Amino acid sequence: MSAALAVGLSAADVAQRVAEGKTNDVPTRAARSVSEIVRGNVFTRINAILGVLLVIVLSTGSVINGAFGLLIIANSAIGIIQELRAKQTLDKLAIVGQAKPMVRRQSGTGSVSTPLAPSEVVLDDVIELGPGDQIVVDGVILEETNLEIDESLLTGEADPIAKDVGDQAMSGSFVVAGSGAYRATKVGREAYAAKLAEEASKFTLVKSELRSGINKILQFITYLLVPAGALIIYTQLFTTDSGWRESVLRMVGALVPMVPEGLVLMTSIAFAVGVVRLGRRQCLVNELPAIEGLARVDMVCADKTGTLTENGMRVSDLAEVPGVSDERDPGNCAAAAVLAQLAADDPRPNASMAAIAEAYTTPPGWSATATAPFKSATKWSGTTYAGQGNWVIGAPDVLLDPGTAVARQAEEIGAHGLRVLLLGSSSLPVDDPAAPGTVTPVALVVLEQRIRPDARETLEYFASQKVSVKVISGDNAVSVGAVAGSLGLKGATMDARELPIGSDELADTVQQFSTFGRVRPDQKRAMVHALQSRGHTVAMTGDGVNDVLALKDADIGVAMGSGSSASRAVAQIVLLDNKFATLPYVVGEGRRVIGNIERVSNLFLTKTVYSVLLAMLVGLAGLSAKLFGTDPLLFPFQPIHVTIAAWFTIGIPAFILSLAPNKERAQTGFVRRVMTSALPSGLVVGIATFTSYLLAYQGRAATGIEQTQASTAALITLLVSAVWVLAVVARPYEWWRVVMVAMCGLAYVIIFSIPWARELFMLDTSNLATTSVALGIGLLGAVAVEVIWWVQGAALGDRRRLWRQRER
Repeated sequence: MSAALAVGLSAADVAQRVAEGKTNDVPTRAARSVSEIVRGNVFTRINAILGVLLVIVLSTGSVINGAFGLLIIANSAIGIIQELRAKQTLDKLAIVGQAKPMVRRQSGTGSVSTPLAPSEVVLDDVIELGPGDQIVVDGVILEETNLEIDESLLTGEADPIAKDVGDQAMSGSFVVAGSGAYRATKVGREAYAAKLAEEASKFTLVKSELRSGINKILQFITYLLVPAGALIIYTQLFTTDSGWRESVLRMVGALVPMVPEGLVLMTSIAFAVGVVRLGRRQCLVNELPAIEGLARVDMVCADKTGTLTENGMRVSDLAEVPGVSDERDPGNCAAAAVLAQLAADDPRPNASMAAIAEAYTTPPGWSATATAPFKSATKWSGTTYAGQGNWVIGAPDVLLDPGTAVARQAEEIGAHGLRVLLLGSSSLPVDDPAAPGTVTPVALVVLEQRIRPDARETLEYFASQKVSVKVISGDNAVSVGAVAGSLGLKGATMDARELPIGSDELADTVQQFSTFGRVRPDQKRAMVHALQSRGHTVAMTGDGVNDVLALKDADIGVAMGSGSSASRAVAQIVLLDNKFATLPYVVGEGRRVIGNIERVSNLFLTKTVYSVLLAMLVGLAGLSAKLFGTDPLLFPFQPIHVTIAAWFTIGIPAFILSLAPNKERAQTGFVRRVMTSALPSGLVVGIATFTSYLLAYQGRAATGIEQTQASTAALITLLVSAVWVLAVVARPYEWWRVVMVAMCGLAYVIIFSIPWARELFMLDTSNLATTSVALGIGLLGAVAVEVIWWVQGAALGDRRRLWRQRER
């Protein structure tokens, strides 16, 4: 322990370092700047493809056929707006939720410790440390009192490291025991953890099953686009003899719908909107895929203190050994005086010691000669006083033989859900390596925790969603079991000191029991690993230093905003309002994203399949014309046709569906399900459209009016069958989904009914025979799509429902 307190910087020193740029300018969580967001949404591969095709179309002089170029503006504008909204939300929440180190600076004649934002720390600042504090910049230890730092997040070393004056403190580590202070030697981007944070804290969609699934789909589409595109370009330009303008327009009309221009956009929007929605509930999402990840969780490991119960506690009873009469004032007993002195000497009291300090406010003024801070691994703390002996306070079942009367009394009290601490005198000084030695019990301190009013409802929600909950706590197992039982959590309780060591045996045991007490930090981590080894997707909730290792290794780490800075730093999700009940909303948001993007993907992939199929069929027909001298076949659509086809079969409904409520449980196999659904539907729409076009096509001798009529017939068939694909994807129905599908179909009826719209979009429905045949083929295609939907459900064991069932 250092002899004197280190003096902090003066205001002039701070101003000089700020002027020199020696500040802690760490990267923010939403690391992309506004200019980067704009560039990232404008200069995309899909926009580049559409841009080239737009230039080609405009070179023909047909402006209306370049209407698909509006997709470039829409893709960019919507993506920019949503990401900027999400960036603003993340920035605001990150400021609220960030750790604020205690910085010692000169004020008047002395030094004052003030909590500052990490960005306000400058080089050579003196920063104070206590249990749970995260080390925000690199530095050297100036003061220490039993200081132990966990560097496992940086080095992988699981055991806390005792620090002496002069030792290095690395940013990204955190204090597990003791107190002290250090001087900042590396700040900003030079600090060790800042380099990691810059890579890990960006607004990003990586490491997402949904995102990787979409990438696989895009790879599949790319393989289809190359041969289909090459074939249609060749046949339209070199076999049709229709003039370069008409051939170019038909070629572009074939290529544009092959590009899934909105799929990635809709995914980005869905995630960004999720960030904003959760932000309104004071939920900070440090990594966007966490929204999706929590929706896939099937096992939640919850810490008791701070999660199921509130952080604050109060002393409800003090029972001296062998007992204190009800008439006697506890404030006058010897135990009360010792407790008051222990609380007064604790520079960084935890919740239990803070409650004791509130109850016992008159310390006798003893002089401490040695201290031992509380550690999760040992479950006790203590102080040796000159002439007053050695005093320890901690878990009765750790400090005493479980068979003693006092230990049994503590067990009985804890069975009612109360926290019990033992105050005792020890035979060894508390700084002795063999401490505490023999402990003589003096009194039992009974603390009362308040159960969160929303805890029961949250546990019931997870039970209804078939998500198992394991309560993992460092408290007495009986007490933890009592709290869990009072909340309706079923299952047996186990003392973690009896847990098996073997990984297989541990996994079996953790799955068998639902509540665990006396769990060490390393055991929490091992239990998370054990559950993961059995195929579970595990979320860990916690707020203390003892939860950090488990939070880091869980699939999804959820920290409370009032918890330690270390726990908030490693968690993917931080509940700033400290409400365990916010988790169901996070799960619901993840399910909304996953379910809706699956629907949207079905629409986009169906369009790509029928577009590629049409291009291949028309291309093969063109090759046969070249080889056998038959009539060449123009592609049925000009760009304006495929543009209006996408408006109400994909674009607008996809946007609505991507943001709609969706409570369906998340499932694995995203790519398989989308492919299984979209491929048959796309084939049906493509074959029906090609058949309709062949029946209406008048060959090489067709006039311009007849060609327009044939194109219109093919478009009618496509729209009827594609609208029915939308009707299938929108299931199970709710009133608004039915209205959406009906309005999309009605929109096309209106377009075909208005003379100026038909003229603008190059449509001709005057040939009633051709139009009727096209409508009939479209209806047959719709019937085929419907039959396939029911047959697939039966084959996959997926019960099909037309209407959403009301939740009971």
